[in-house]
Formats: sequence, C-alpha cells, structure tokens
Amino acid sequence: MDTIDANNSFLNSLALASPHAAITPRSHLVWAAEVNTSSIHYPTMLMGLLGGLALFLYGIDTLSNALKSIAGEKLRTVLAKLTSNRVTGALTGAGVTTVIQSSSVTTVLVIGFISAGIMSLTQAAGVIMGTSVGTTITAQIIAFKMTNTAFVLIAVGFLLQFLQLSPRLKQTGKMLFGLGLVFLGMNIMGDAMSPLRTYTPFVNAMTKINHPLFAIAISAIFTALVQSSSATAGVVIVLASQGLVSLDGGIALVMGANIGTCITALLAAIGKSAEAKQAALIHTLFNITGVLFWLPMIHLLSQWSIALSPIYPELTGVERQQAELPRQLANAYTLFSVLKTITLLPFINQFIWIVKKLIVKKPHKLSVEALKALPKYLSKELLITPDIAMDQAQLEIGRVGRRVCNMMNTLPPLTSKLATQQEQDTAVAALEKIDNLEQQVDILHEHILFYLGQLRKEPLSQAQSDRQIMLISVTDQLESIADLIEDTLVPIMDKSLHADIKISHEMQSTLDEIQDKVTHALLDSVNAVRRGDSKRAKQVLNTKRALNALLDKVLAHQAERLVEHHPNRLQLFSIEMEWTESLKRVFTVTKRIAKLHLREKET
Repeated sequence: MDTIDANNSFLNSLALASPHAAITPRSHLVWAAEVNTSSIHYPTMLMGLLGGLALFLYGIDTLSNALKSIAGEKLRTVLAKLTSNRVTGALTGAGVTTVIQSSSVTTVLVIGFISAGIMSLTQAAGVIMGTSVGTTITAQIIAFKMTNTAFVLIAVGFLLQFLQLSPRLKQTGKMLFGLGLVFLGMNIMGDAMSPLRTYTPFVNAMTKINHPLFAIAISAIFTALVQSSSATAGVVIVLASQGLVSLDGGIALVMGANIGTCITALLAAIGKSAEAKQAALIHTLFNITGVLFWLPMIHLLSQWSIALSPIYPELTGVERQQAELPRQLANAYTLFSVLKTITLLPFINQFIWIVKKLIVKKPHKLSVEALKALPKYLSKELLITPDIAMDQAQLEIGRVGRRVCNMMNTLPPLTSKLATQQEQDTAVAALEKIDNLEQQVDILHEHILFYLGQLRKEPLSQAQSDRQIMLISVTDQLESIADLIEDTLVPIMDKSLHADIKISHEMQSTLDEIQDKVTHALLDSVNAVRRGDSKRAKQVLNTKRALNALLDKVLAHQAERLVEHHPNRLQLFSIEMEWTESLKRVFTVTKRIAKLHLREKET
C-alpha cells in the first residue's frame, strides 16, 4: 500500500508538470512494474552520475573559456562604452553574458572594472541586473534536444583544435568541443539516473523538491559549490527529461541557482575596494529580492511557460513529460530572469542607496605619495579574460611611462658649482623629486611583472602570448630608463654641482638640445605604446640621425677644448662626455620600446 501511495505521489508531481499529460494510476504502475528496482547497481550508477557531471562541468568551463577568448578583445570596449543609463547597462550585461555564458564571470569582470576605476557603481548595477537574462541561453540550448549531436561536436571540435589553423578557428573548435562535452555529460547523467525513475525511495525523496523553499536551498548550495547557475540549470533539465522533477519544482530549483551563483561575486570582492564590495552586494540583493518576489507566483510562471512551449498530444504518460518538460522548464527560466530584471530595474537607485549604507567607503589611510605608487588598473579578477587583463596592464604601463617621462622632464640641464644659487637650488629640488618618482616606478614595475606573470596560468593563444612578452619587455625597458636616470644622470649632476667647472655657452646649448630630443623621443615612445600610435614610434627612430649629428658636434667641441690650458679641463671633459653618453643610452632603450611596438603591429 505504501508503494502505491508513493507512486501516486510521483504521478501527481508529473501531472503538475504537464497538465496535458494523460497518465493514469494503472498505466503508471504497469510501467513501474516493468523495471526491477532490486537490479540497480549503485556503484555503477554513482560512477555514471559523477562522471557525467564532471564531463558536463568541464564542458561548460571549456565552452565559456573559448567564448571569452573569441570575444575577449571586444568585451572591454563594449563595457567601457556604457553610460549610466540603466536599460543600456542591463542590455549590455545580458549580451555579454550570452556571449561568454557565465553570469559569474561577467559579474567578476564588472567588479574588476570597478576596482580598476573604469566603471562606476551605477553602471555596474545595470550590467549585473542584465546578467541573469544572458545565462539562460545555456538552458535553452540544452532543452532543444541537441544531445544526440554530442559525438559529432566533439569530433569536429577536436579536429579544428588538432589541425594547425588560425587561432580563431582553433578557439571555435574548443567551443564546439566544450559544447559536445556538455551534451555527452548530460547523456551519461541521464542514462545513469534513468533507473531511479521507478526506485520508490528516490521517488519519495524527489517529491519533497515540490516544496519550493527546500528546492531553493538545495539548488543554492549546489550552485555555490559548482559556481555556475548554467550548470545547475542543465542538471535540472536532465532531471526533468527523466521525469524526476515537476515543472514547479524545476522552477524553484533554477530560482535557487540564482541565489547560489552570488557566492562567486562575493568571493571576488574580498579584499577589494568598497565600490567592488557594493557591486557584489547589489548582485546578491537583486537575485534574492527577485526570487522572493516571484516565489509566490511559481504556478503562474508554470502556466505561462506551458503556453509558450510546444506540446506533443500524440505522446502519453512519461514519454510526453520527457518531450515537453525540458522546453517548459527552459522557457520558465528565461521568463523568470527577464521578468525579474524588468520588475527590479526601476529600483536600481534604491539598491545602490542600500548597499552604500551597508558598506561605507572609508578614506585611505596611506599618504598621497604612497597611493601614487599603488597600481590603479590591475585586478586579478580580470585575469580570466587575458585580452582585457593585458589591456589593463597596458594602462598601468602607461602610468609607469608617465613617471619615467616626468623624471626626464624634471631632470635639469647640466649645472655646475659656478652656476647661480637659484639654479643650484632648483637642481637639488629636482633631484629629490626624481628619486621619489623612481621609487614609484620600481613598485609599479614589480606589480605589473607579477600580474603579467599570473597570465601564464590562463590558456593563451600565440598572439596573446606574444603580446604578453612584449608588455613584459616594455615594462622592463621603462624601468631600465628610470634606473639610468637615477643611477647615472643624477650622480653626474650631483658631481657637477660640486665641481669647479664652467660649461661654455655653446656646449650648454648643444647639451640642452640633446637632452630635449631624448626627452621628446621618450614621450613619443611611451605614447606609441599607450595609444597604439605607430606614427609616434617611427618618429622616435627618425630622431637618431639628428641626435647623432648633435653628438658629433659635442665631440668636435671637446677636441678643441682639450688643447686649452684650463686646470679643470679634463674634469669638465669627463663630466660632459659622461652626460652625453648617458643620454645616448637612454635614447637607445627608448628606441627599443618603439621597435617593440612596431614589431607587435606587424604581427
């Protein structure tokens, strides 16, 4: 009698899932009696379930990484062009998440952009609210019954990766391979779980999922563990295709996935700025509020999704449920996400007000000079998208370049002890400023190299690897110039300030012109890297001829001075030659930076 009650309970859950399904208690019992539950081999079933889940999760991760790699170049451009318009932000968030297939990744990227000062909290809130819509595309693809194409997709994807084709085709192959693994994992999980459809204890346990709060809690925990709401939605659709959950229970499960996926953003915000933590909290509050708002209307969502989904009247019983329920569940998931965003988007300012009250931005305790030395654009959350991470590193390299240029601009003309007191005081103050700038360069140089080194943990294409090496080299060259200024030019200046020498007007003019050309060449070289300006890089290379002519002029003048009988002429000769040689070395390194930029543009 208990068995009959349990089976009738399972039958009622099926009837809830599809009111069109014609299942009678007698026909269901006959179907259940055809399977001998005692023949279930638990180790085999568990291995199939866990193995299929592993393939499924790995497939989603592979698919997401490939899509990020293909679209990565444009992600930053798309997100950076956002305005404070909440609708534009939500649409962009939905679009980006649709492309990279991970609301968690989009949210983490947004937190990274906030940490890097690229995006405001208002912009971020709009994007975050749109992410839940974009992630439903995975459920839609899975529900279209394309699992039979699993081996074809795996074979084609592997072939495209194996053949030495263009990087884009290789990433396309990786995408198809990942999608094939998703479908294969679903097939394996479905086959492993199929005996459970008639296993009475399991059927009794699954009826509890019809309680929405229990379903939400279980789903939220699972999603927090796998850190992917798309993965949870896929598993729920597998359960539905085996007739193991009702439509109402399935909707509650995907609602729980919306809450569980918040854990990724919360973890990403640990140790970040107040704005980044506020963005993660907005993501959490938005999803929890959306679930609480639509929870009492699960049955209404069920009715709407049934109305939008195809029906198969020619089928009956469990076969009809297996055909109809996955589409109904996928449509319900999309409906819930879209309606949740539409209903809560007008309250975006209220969400921002709440999180700002809960997480108050504290003033920096560091000094202004210390803050200048901290990286501004580097965020470890952006490392998951190498193209964006390297864009950020390039911006940080630009900050290093500006400091090195400031060191050259601050460097006074070669001044001696015999100069005026004002000229000497100016020179001493300038040397102190150069020392501070050089310390900032050293700190930023260390941070950038560590950040670019971390990129090696991510899969890089050949083009990405080449760009990473180029950025490392540029960073190193800029730090070398800073060292040349600090360790060579500054000591020469200090020595001249304590020497009883007098630089002639003609020589002073020539030395100043050399210094000016080297300074301008350095500025052009840095701007070429920052702005991708090949014209400026070529200007640096063209400076060589004019600079060589000035250096020859210095040598000719020195040859004339050596025959004079001035007591300090050799000391003067030594200082002037060391100064010009050091400036020449600065230009040589500057020229290398310009060549690195041009070489990257040619590849």
